[in-house]
Amino acid sequence: MQQVETISEMRHAVADARSKGKGIAFVPTMGALHEGHLTLVDEAKRVAEVVVMSVFVNPLQFGPTEDFARYPRTLDQDAKLAEDRGVDLMFTPTQADMYPEHAPVILIHPGSIGKEWEGAVRPHHFEGVLTVVAKLFHIVMPDVAVFGQKDLQQVAVVKAMVRDLNFPVGILVAPTVRDPDGLAMSSRNRYLSPKERELSLMLSKALFAMRDAFVRGERRASALEAIGWRMLERVVGLTPRYLAVVNADTFQRVNSVRHGDAAVGAIRVGETKLIDNIIF
Repeated sequence: MQQVETISEMRHAVADARSKGKGIAFVPTMGALHEGHLTLVDEAKRVAEVVVMSVFVNPLQFGPTEDFARYPRTLDQDAKLAEDRGVDLMFTPTQADMYPEHAPVILIHPGSIGKEWEGAVRPHHFEGVLTVVAKLFHIVMPDVAVFGQKDLQQVAVVKAMVRDLNFPVGILVAPTVRDPDGLAMSSRNRYLSPKERELSLMLSKALFAMRDAFVRGERRASALEAIGWRMLERVVGLTPRYLAVVNADTFQRVNSVRHGDAAVGAIRVGETKLIDNIIF
């Protein structure tokens, strides 16, 4: 695996791969890699000859009271995991290289898709996500980019950006990877104490209960949401942030639930906020 630190080096490495007729798949991450990230690498290897992974903790997507400073940075371990899984190029730019001299003047707005849910809880979060993803797409110039379903609203805004701004990039979405107890894998899970982790399981349990009711024939979004809310609200030490049934592409709330719609939720346990979702 070749580790590349500057934009110019990354562009040169990509040009070299393309000169040999190789397709490029891209896995953007903020590091602190876990099995969820590594399954994205597996998907990337399936569709392209060269896999590029970026590791960049993007300050634009963190609010002033969020965990940018303490977000886990484990680059040496990440590099080993990425190499062992088959990453060909690991792009690790500095903040100074990505945002030289000043904060960006031009930001990409997520529109209505990013207005509610995670967008309401974290104002300007998706502007930061889309801006850095657009920059990375221009630098890496992939044929395909691979994202995880766990960040479903992020997937929706990225897909819309690619469509509306005519990026020549295919978007591949890999299923959420869960620990055996059902908790969706996340870099932030390492913040949780054993007791907090136990409490956090209630989010996935609530989502699974909503899915089970859908399988039994319930199609009213209000009824499904009520099932999930009842489970979350009775747990002491857990603060629900949102829980809703939405169209997975537009992230608008639905009334009658159809196959392909999603239940999305977020909770806070202690100082840690976690998100999760299921597709009906």
